Amino acid sequence: MKNELKMMIEKGVSALQEEFQLKELPPVLLEVPKKASQGDYATPVAMAIGAMTRQSPRKIAEKLFNLLAGHPLIEKIEIAGAGYLNITLKISYWHDKLREIIQKQNKYGWSEGGNGIKVQIEFVSANPTGPLHVGHGRGAVVGDSLAKLFKMTGHDVQCEYYINDVGKQVELLGQSTWARYRQLQGENSEIPAEGYLGEYVTEIAREIISKNISLPANETEMVPFFTQFAKSIILEEIKKDLDRLDIRFTDWFSEKELYDSNLVSETLETLKTNGFLYESDGATWFATLRLGDDKDRIVIKKNGEKTYYASDIAYHYHKFKRGYDRMINIWGADHHGYINRVKAAIKALGYDPKKLDILLIQLVNLVREGKPVAMSKRSGEYVTLREVIDEVGPDATRFFFLTRGTDITLDFDLELAKKESNENPVFYVQYAYARLCSVLRNAENQKTDCNEDGADLNLLTLDQELALMKQLALYPQVVQDSVGALEPHRLAYYLQDLAGSLHQYYYKNRILSDDIPLTRSRLVLTQAIKIVLANGLEVLGVHTPEKM
Repeated sequence: MKNELKMMIEKGVSALQEEFQLKELPPVLLEVPKKASQGDYATPVAMAIGAMTRQSPRKIAEKLFNLLAGHPLIEKIEIAGAGYLNITLKISYWHDKLREIIQKQNKYGWSEGGNGIKVQIEFVSANPTGPLHVGHGRGAVVGDSLAKLFKMTGHDVQCEYYINDVGKQVELLGQSTWARYRQLQGENSEIPAEGYLGEYVTEIAREIISKNISLPANETEMVPFFTQFAKSIILEEIKKDLDRLDIRFTDWFSEKELYDSNLVSETLETLKTNGFLYESDGATWFATLRLGDDKDRIVIKKNGEKTYYASDIAYHYHKFKRGYDRMINIWGADHHGYINRVKAAIKALGYDPKKLDILLIQLVNLVREGKPVAMSKRSGEYVTLREVIDEVGPDATRFFFLTRGTDITLDFDLELAKKESNENPVFYVQYAYARLCSVLRNAENQKTDCNEDGADLNLLTLDQELALMKQLALYPQVVQDSVGALEPHRLAYYLQDLAGSLHQYYYKNRILSDDIPLTRSRLVLTQAIKIVLANGLEVLGVHTPEKM
C-alpha cells in the first residue's frame, strides 16, 4: 500500500506541475507517524513544493487533498501543521493484510522486485591458517541473512567463500606445524618469529603422528606437505563451525585456482595493455594513484613474486567475467584502506566499480557481566567462534550478531545470551513464537475453528489489535528496506518490536474465551503473527521452538 500511495501522490504532484510552474518534481517521502492519531502515513511533499515555488504549503496540500480524496482504501486525509498530509487507511485494508499473510504463509514478505538480477555475496573468506574468531562469525551471519533477504526480493544469489590459500601466511602455517611436529618427536625446533602459536597447530601435528601419516622423503618437500595438511584440516574445521550456524556457500573459490589457471598473469597483462602498469626499482607497479587511491601499489615484487593485491585484482576480474550484475564483499573493518585500491583495479580493467559494494564489519567485544572475556588458549590470540557457539548455542550466537548495525562495535554479553528471560532478545522473540503455538494448540484441543474464512475481523476493535495488524503489514517493507540498506539487523529490531507488542497484548487480553466469534477473530490475528515471526526468524537463521 505504501508504494501505491506514493504513486498516487506522485501523480497528484505531477498534475500540479503546470499550475505551480515546477521545473522539476520533488521526491515524495512517505513516513509512518510516531503517533497513531496522526494517521497511518504522512507526507511533507506540499512543504517541499512550497519551498520550491514560494507558495503556501497548506494551499498546495489542499490541492493534493482533493486529488486523493475518494480513494476506496482511504478513510480520511488531514492537513496538519505547516502542510503535512496525514492519511488514514480504512480498517478493511488491515483485515485484508491478515488474510494475505495466512494465504501466503512462508512466502509472505517475498517479492519479485529483483527481477532475477544476479548478485554475488562474498563473506567470511578467512585465511585457512587458524580457527574462526567472533569477528568472522559476525560477518558470516550478516552475509548469510543478507543473502536470504536478496533471495526473498527476487534476486539470483550466489554466496562465495574466497580461500586465501597462497602466500606467506599459509607457508608460515606449514612451517609452524612442522616445528610442532618435531617438538612432539623430541627434536629441538622453534616456531618461526611470525608463526602460529595456537594449540590447534599442536593438535594438527599430533594428528599426523597418531594416524602414522607418512612424511615426504625429501626435506625440501616438508613445508609444502605440512602446509597442505594443516590447511585442509583447518578448512574442514571452518566448514564445521559454519555448518553449526547453518551457513553454507554456493562456492568455495581457491586463490590457488587463479594461479593454476594463469588468471593472475592474464589480469596483469590486461592492466599493462590498458596502460596502468609500469616498472620502477625492479618491481612492477599499478598506477592506482590516478584512479582514486592514495598511492601506487606494487603487484610484482623485485624477486618476481606476485603480491596479494595482484591475486585480489584477478579475483575481482574473475567475478566480473562470471557476469554478476552486482557484487557485495563483506570485510572486516581493518580492510577500510583496501576499498579504494580494489575499486581502482575494477575501473582499470574496464568495469563499473559501482557494481561492487563493500560492507565493513566492526569488531565484536566479548564480555561477561560487563567485563572483557580472556583470550582463548586454543587460538593463542583470540576467542574462537566455536567457543561462543558451544557456550550460548547457535540461535543466540546468530541473533546477537544481528542486534547492532555492522558500522557499530558489538558488545556480545555471553551471560545475557544464555538467560531465559525477557532481557535476552532471542529468548524474547522465540518465546513469543512458542506462546502463539501454545494458544493454537489449546484452540485445537478445544476444537475451536481457526479458519479465517467466516471470521468477523471487525471484532478486532482494540487499539492493540489494530497496532499489531499495522506492524504485520510493515514486514514486507522491512524486508525491502533491509536489502536496500544492506542492513539485516533491521529485521532483528522489527521482530523484537513485534514480540513486545504480542506479549503486551497477551498479558491484557484473553485470546481464547467463551465469546466464540471474538475468539475466532483473535485466532486469525494469532496465526498471522506466528507466520511473520517464523518468516523473520528463518531469515535470521534462528529456530522457532514450539515449546519453551
